[in-house]
Amino acid sequence: MSHSNQHRADACARQPAFLAFSDQINARLARATHSDAAGGVVLLLAAAAALVWANSPARDGYHALWHTGIGLSLGSWSLEQSLHFWVNDALMTVFFLLVGMEIRRELHGGALSQPRQALLPVVAALGGVVAPALMYLAWHPSGESASGWAIPTATDIAFAVGVLALAGRGLPPTLRVFLLTLAIIDDLAAVLVIALFYSGGLQWNMLPVAALGVLGVLGLQTFGIRRAWWYVPPGAVLWWGIWQTGAHPTLAGVALGLMTPVHVLAGRESAAPVERVAAALHPWVAFGVMPLFALANAGVTLQTGELEGHSSQVLAAVALSLVLGKPLGVMLASFIAVRLRICALPPMVRWPHIMLAALLAGIGFTMAIFISTLAFPDANLLNAAKLGVLLASASAALLALAWGWHLRRR
Repeated sequence: MSHSNQHRADACARQPAFLAFSDQINARLARATHSDAAGGVVLLLAAAAALVWANSPARDGYHALWHTGIGLSLGSWSLEQSLHFWVNDALMTVFFLLVGMEIRRELHGGALSQPRQALLPVVAALGGVVAPALMYLAWHPSGESASGWAIPTATDIAFAVGVLALAGRGLPPTLRVFLLTLAIIDDLAAVLVIALFYSGGLQWNMLPVAALGVLGVLGLQTFGIRRAWWYVPPGAVLWWGIWQTGAHPTLAGVALGLMTPVHVLAGRESAAPVERVAAALHPWVAFGVMPLFALANAGVTLQTGELEGHSSQVLAAVALSLVLGKPLGVMLASFIAVRLRICALPPMVRWPHIMLAALLAGIGFTMAIFISTLAFPDANLLNAAKLGVLLASASAALLALAWGWHLRRR
């Protein structure tokens, strides 16, 4: 056999091995893009980058970037908002859409399909809202600092789910659904608190616009239209209507997710829209929307030199209310509800798992920082509250990771 023929034979012999290796790499990449752990790592790296950037000599550029105006126009109509708005209020709607679809799927045939099990995360979330608020008010019952009582009531869904994934495998899958439901009820409660206590109230006259968007979605479903892009226009109307009422427009994502069909049309689909759309959106949300969101919101300029008097007390109250008050409220409310037989633990979930979810609920981060900006016009109190949120969220994440790894070893 000539040298060239031998070379071709060796190449052919190596080709199946190379193809097998290539398939293995592609499979691993596919799993990585759908992994909460990988998304959690990217999210934490983006948050760390924002924190470093906001405290570097280039911090003015960081804040100027997110205040850059970006507008849309159509004929005589125009809308211009900051880049920060488009990230937090528009792109985040896609994340809440994904969360809504996951809860819709579980309500249909999963862990939330049993009423006593579905009620438990709702009760736990209410306990996780009331307890830290009372703990904060016990520290600051009156005065300017008392207006920060709602700061420790919210849970950051993205960070909590990312840290849960980093805690490792071997945990019950229903625990993630429990945490998702708890966190989204927390955020809905926080949005309601903002509307009632930190704004001029809701503009009820704009509710018909939001209702028009809902009717558009239901009309398309009635005609059997299953392609996702057809639902963008009525979804945009729903988003606009909710925003104009004064509520957080990302609620439109939750509403759309909960309305997504869960049944397969025989002969036309291999998977239900709730499965198909969620699978398509997941990598875009995990590796696009959420890291960008963290980059836009985690850049808190730390000014520890100004933490004196009430400022240091606000920092301590926010941090302890999140790290201690939040888990205490979740655990106490859950325990009472189960003991009174109002609720039942999800399948395969035990009290140590509920403790893990309670610790994760102490990760306030974004919504807590947002409420801080509404609660404190004073710059010193605002910086103290933000620093308290960051310290509490980091502490809660570390405690949850340690407890999760302990559960894995058991």
